[in-house]
Amino acid sequence: MKTDTIAAVATGLNNAGISIVRISGKDAFPIIDRIFRSKNNNKVLSQEKSHTIHYGFIYDDDIIVDEVMVVIMRAPSTYTREDIVEIDCHGGITVTRKVLETVLKHGARIAEPGEFTKRAFLNGRIDLSQAEAVCDLIQAKNELALRNSLNQLKGKMYELIKKLREMILRDIAFIEAALDDPEHISLEGFTEDLWNHIEEEVFIINKLLQDSKNGKIIKEGIKTVIIGKPNAGKSSLLNYLVGEDRAIVTDIAGTTRDTLEETINIDGITLNIIDTAGIRETEDVVETLGVNKARKIAQEADLIIFVIDSSTRLDQNDEEIFELTKDRKTIILLNKSDLDSKVTIEEVSQKTSHPIIRISLKENEGLEDFTNKVKDMFFQGQILFNDDVYITNERHKEAFEQVMESLKMVKQSIEAGMPEDFYSIDLMSAYETLGRIIGENVDDDLVNMIFQEFCMGK
Repeated sequence: MKTDTIAAVATGLNNAGISIVRISGKDAFPIIDRIFRSKNNNKVLSQEKSHTIHYGFIYDDDIIVDEVMVVIMRAPSTYTREDIVEIDCHGGITVTRKVLETVLKHGARIAEPGEFTKRAFLNGRIDLSQAEAVCDLIQAKNELALRNSLNQLKGKMYELIKKLREMILRDIAFIEAALDDPEHISLEGFTEDLWNHIEEEVFIINKLLQDSKNGKIIKEGIKTVIIGKPNAGKSSLLNYLVGEDRAIVTDIAGTTRDTLEETINIDGITLNIIDTAGIRETEDVVETLGVNKARKIAQEADLIIFVIDSSTRLDQNDEEIFELTKDRKTIILLNKSDLDSKVTIEEVSQKTSHPIIRISLKENEGLEDFTNKVKDMFFQGQILFNDDVYITNERHKEAFEQVMESLKMVKQSIEAGMPEDFYSIDLMSAYETLGRIIGENVDDDLVNMIFQEFCMGK
């Protein structure tokens, strides 16, 4: 582990009211003593109390760099469990860089991405799942993702894993003790208890894995594609959801030739929406490319919104789109309900089992029903967040799947009447795999890879 002193800009490097330059390490106080002067030049910050704020100036030798406020925090009661100094300077790009350059000139080195949080993990202040939650917190796209990251940051995942590991370790210890001292510790009837313990562990992990798709959606959003014939109202729907005119809307069929992508938030749900070219048979080469692209994107989407112009009769193009939506999560919107209807809900329901909603984008009718239907399809209508832990990290999901396999192997060994030492092998595998989620027994390459995803200064 590197123990030298690091520094970085902890806020966005742009023109703002305030920027923060953070320093962490054994030389944080000597560095600030060399570059800071109070108004009356009567303070040595290394001699001041921890967690205090001081007004003064940053100097590069005898040249004033900036007027600042400096926060000093002594180890171990800090984010990294090292001495930390934070310089609150003016937020201009040039002045912030100059303050950082002065810090580096007097003994610090530039921090690697995520190195402050990495040190917090390596120094035992947080576990690895909490460290990853810090990154998720910064990148949260909606309130659900934010609150899930906060739950993990508070140690919800750690507590859950700790509980599972304690249950597994208790059984391993009993087996090992019984094998070492069979005269005093009997394994008679133990397999029934072990089976019940594994059933409880499998139930907990299985719920996590079942909810992992919701976790992915919470973190990344729902990949949503809008499809339909030309002039059905796809681009108008996109503009309505975005709240501005992002797509060109005309009466000319085939106006949209390529995809348009937008991210929107509806009642806490993030939709990554792709508006596509109208699907129809055409001899236009460019439009054909757009139509083919629309078909491909529809096959990869989490949710398809099929917009039908209810003022015109269904045709072969609509039939093709019905085929595209088979076995896919789809909401069908019968648009232009303000006009004379040529397509009824009953007619469409004979062709598909997908939910059908009548809307009018012109009159803003039926769109609340659409939002509620999205909630029903992905969150069973409940998006009030609770204290459940959701897996939003692919590394965690893979680890839990490996734990499930190990526990299934134990059950298979019990059913086959295998010797008890066989149970210990798979139980220990499950125990160690759970440990890797929170950072126990992980190699340096994995740790480095995780923290490379962080932003500078965090």
